[in-house]
Amino acid sequence: MPIQATAKIWHNGNLIPWEKAQIHVMSHVVHYGSSVFEGIRCYAQPEGAAVFRLPEHMQRLIDSARIYRMTLPYSLDQLCSGVVETVEANGVAPCYIRPIALRGYGELGVNPKNSPTEVYIANYPWGKYVSGDAADVCISSWNRLAPNTMPSLAKAGANYMNSQLVRMEADLNGYAEGIALDVQGYISEGSGENVFLVRNGVLYTSPLSSSVLSGITRDSVLTLARHFGIPVVEKQLPRELIYIADEVFFTGTAAEVTAIRSVDRIQIGDGKPGPITSQLRDEYLGIANGLKPDRFGWLTPVNVTAAQPVGA
Repeated sequence: MPIQATAKIWHNGNLIPWEKAQIHVMSHVVHYGSSVFEGIRCYAQPEGAAVFRLPEHMQRLIDSARIYRMTLPYSLDQLCSGVVETVEANGVAPCYIRPIALRGYGELGVNPKNSPTEVYIANYPWGKYVSGDAADVCISSWNRLAPNTMPSLAKAGANYMNSQLVRMEADLNGYAEGIALDVQGYISEGSGENVFLVRNGVLYTSPLSSSVLSGITRDSVLTLARHFGIPVVEKQLPRELIYIADEVFFTGTAAEVTAIRSVDRIQIGDGKPGPITSQLRDEYLGIANGLKPDRFGWLTPVNVTAAQPVGA
């Protein structure tokens, strides 16, 4: 989906014009992929707008940076305030928010120690990531990164070269998305989504040891499932289990909760979003859009007078 430019981007504590948010071609990040980032959604509410799980996202940004020895000169509160400031300055809701910390123009070499850290926060309108009520996906020929190679707990730009291979292969073969296996052959995740299965009323998802990102939406769905009394199991999942599951769905900030209709052209259940998928999706979106109580304290209000009505 093309990016629709907004007016301002937050850069190292100041709002600058969108078109001024530029880096040099010799910046470290361009040559070595040295960036960490987040994807966050701000939802329109009946009486305004709110950012979904803002502190958790920004804490993960800080954690990702720490893993890569990237010092961020901003506290959690400052980064959260930067997001609110950016959204309010641009007056756009609902929207997608992209904070990114990168190593900029300094020295060219694998060792990044003399390259400065730049922090940007942008937001812009963005709709549904996976079209339709359910997606047709495939198991990718590309595996997720092995443990002790690229840290999967860090949401790092370089990791998404692997994601691009997964997504492009799926697209070329006529699928909406691909699911990668880990190096042991167990189900890992999609190119940008966590994966859940339902079988005999039990909700299954892969553990972090299967090279999956510790997804904020993943955690939200696990919290909701336990709230509803749905049995939850985090364990290594063999590939064939997905073919005989009653329900399968993706979770992610972009994908939200998206049902999977088929995997490798094998229909899942009756091919429609199942009852547990629907229950979790409806509760998740209900809270995000302010239509159900924010019982877990997931929403950070922002003052956006131009917020579109929910459902617009």
